[in-house]
Amino acid sequence: MDLIKTIEEQQKKEGSLNFSVGDTVKVHFEIIEGKTKRIQIYEGVVIAIKNTGVRKTFTVRKISYGVGVERVFPVYSPRVVRVEVVRVGKVRRSKLYYIRDKVGKGAKVKELIGAQATAYLERSRAASQAKIAAEQALKAEVKAEEAAEHTGAAE
Repeated sequence: MDLIKTIEEQQKKEGSLNFSVGDTVKVHFEIIEGKTKRIQIYEGVVIAIKNTGVRKTFTVRKISYGVGVERVFPVYSPRVVRVEVVRVGKVRRSKLYYIRDKVGKGAKVKELIGAQATAYLERSRAASQAKIAAEQALKAEVKAEEAAEHTGAAE
């Protein structure tokens, strides 16, 4: 295997892509302003998922004060804290670029309802919760190690 591919495989996070095109999502994105960090939530419709491997990105479109705004997020970025599925969209295309030309109700994506949608939402929410629990466990482990180092250094 190529050296670059091995490095990319190490940087992948499991269960990061728990949504599909057409879904309305909330992207929790970490923003660093000087020394402060904060999490900003960007909510919109996923209109495209591009590339493969570590370079995989998804485009989210929202309407802000009557103006369409699109933002591209890397799937495996450490700044993307989590992606939460709000609504499951019913689409038959992999790219929803035609939504850019639509206005008002025409720009909406039909919602997938029924047992299939409920199962999909539960699966994505369970994956999101598992990811949050794993991150919290990792943080607790790091804090415990730091506390052990401080007590060992103090003695």
